[in-house]
This record gives sequence, structure tokens and C-alpha cells, in this order.
Amino acid sequence: MRVLLVVVLAVATMSVASPAEAAPYCGIRWGSLQKYSSATSIGSITGVRAGRHACYDRLVIDVAGKVDGYEVQYMPKQTTSRTEFAHLQINVDAAMIDPAGHFTFGNDNNFVLTGFSKYRTFRAVRGGGLMKNAIISLDVRARLPFRMFTLDGPGGGSRLVIDVAHRW
Repeated sequence: MRVLLVVVLAVATMSVASPAEAAPYCGIRWGSLQKYSSATSIGSITGVRAGRHACYDRLVIDVAGKVDGYEVQYMPKQTTSRTEFAHLQINVDAAMIDPAGHFTFGNDNNFVLTGFSKYRTFRAVRGGGLMKNAIISLDVRARLPFRMFTLDGPGGGSRLVIDVAHRW
């Protein structure tokens, strides 16, 4: 009986991880430093949309063509607002108008997305741009870890995806 008790206690203590060894929240191992690619993109923005997930909020920027050039980074906090949010700036090497001068997203060179009251991280999304670069501002509740990646498709298009974790 003593041998069995000693074995059970030994197994139990081996399976408990110390706080330093514990996995990050939801397995997220992202950081909050700048992410970029200096490649040149050929395309125009056709949509910007957001979604909620269990561990993060997601922003997707749809591009007609290949998106290769981008820069995503936290900027200094804005002091003009009464409510302070962390400000994630997304520069996309993609136009918001086509060669004929027609807007490819929205009806002018600026846009605002609304409806973030049920999001845990996102607070506001706005952006603008014309012929070459689009600048999208993503306000989040704090400087939280994020990741970004690109996806091909649908068709000949591509997507720039930015996920911001709900917490560290």
C-alpha cells in the first residue's frame, strides 16, 4: 500500500507544471513588436472585415491581387481622446482606387468600421488611402500580442490577416 501511495504521489507531482513552464494563454506565443515586409504589392483593397474568436479578435483586409508589402506596428498612444486605447497601425502596399479612378472599397478615400461593442479587444477601425498605400488604424483596448500573416485567394486575390489576442 505504501509503495502504491508513493508511486501515485510521484506521478502527481511530475504532471504539475510550474508557473514558468505553463503554456501561455490559449497557447498564444505572439509578441507586440513590428512585423513587416518591404516587398512591393500589386493590387487594391476590396474589403476590410472583422471577426471574433475564442482567444483573439481578427481583422482581414481583402486585396484584389497579391499583397506582399505591409507594416504592422503599435504607435504611441493618442492623447486627443478621452479614452486611451492602444493604436495598431497597418500600412498596406495596396491602392484603394483602381486605375480608372473608381474606389475599390467604400465611397471615398476614407472608411470606418463600426459594431465592436461585443468584441473583447477591438474598439475601432478606420482607414484611408488612394493610389499606392492604404493606412488602417486599429484601436485595441491595450497593447496586446498580435500576429499577422497573408493568405492566397479567393481566386487571384489575397488577404492580410491581423489577429490581436484578448490578453497576454
